[in-house]
Amino acid sequence: MSPSSAQQAAAQNGPAAAPPPLPSIHVRAFITWLAIFPLVSLGMLTIGPLMESWHPVLRAFILTLLVVPAAVYLVVPRLFAAYGVLAKRRAQLAARKQS
Repeated sequence: MSPSSAQQAAAQNGPAAAPPPLPSIHVRAFITWLAIFPLVSLGMLTIGPLMESWHPVLRAFILTLLVVPAAVYLVVPRLFAAYGVLAKRRAQLAARKQS
């Protein structure tokens, strides 16, 4: 049986870099809030007047139907990527200061 192409690439390039540690639960909660709050605010401002006469549960249902996928698939991944860049930069600066 021949090794897979991923195994061959790993053998040629050396060991893979360790994945960065996950952000703390507090950072994840803040990033999620940072994504959700502006989306809910914009949603309420834009479609709120159209739904003024609707039952509050139906308004909440429609708003979350729009906001949650936008946050989960678009906004939160970009915020976590930005956080990863900042964390990596901070770690590099700390490593330079120690050496």
